[in-house]
Amino acid sequence: MHAGVVELELHIPLARSLKAKRAVLRPIVEGGRRRFGVAAAEVGKQDSWQASQVAFAAVAGEPGHVRDVLDAVERFVWSFPEVEVVSTCRHWLGDE
Repeated sequence: MHAGVVELELHIPLARSLKAKRAVLRPIVEGGRRRFGVAAAEVGKQDSWQASQVAFAAVAGEPGHVRDVLDAVERFVWSFPEVEVVSTCRHWLGDE
C-alpha cells in the first residue's frame, strides 16, 4: 500500500469575505474528489479571507499510480485562474 498527500497553499486575491473564499474553493475541493477519486479538504487558514490550505490524498498499490494522481490533481488546481498557488508540499507513506 502506498499513500500520498499533496498540500497546496493558495492565495485568493479577489475574495472579500469567507463566503466568497468558500465559493472559489468549493469547485476545487469537490471537483478534485469527483474527478480523481481522492480525499480532499481545506486543512488550514479557514478563518482567512484570501488564504487557504487544501490537501488531497490518494492511496494505491503502486507508488507510480499515487504520483500520477497527485500530479493530475495539482495540475487541476493550477488550472483555476481565481487562485494563485503559493506553495506545494507532498507527504508519502508506503511499504518499504
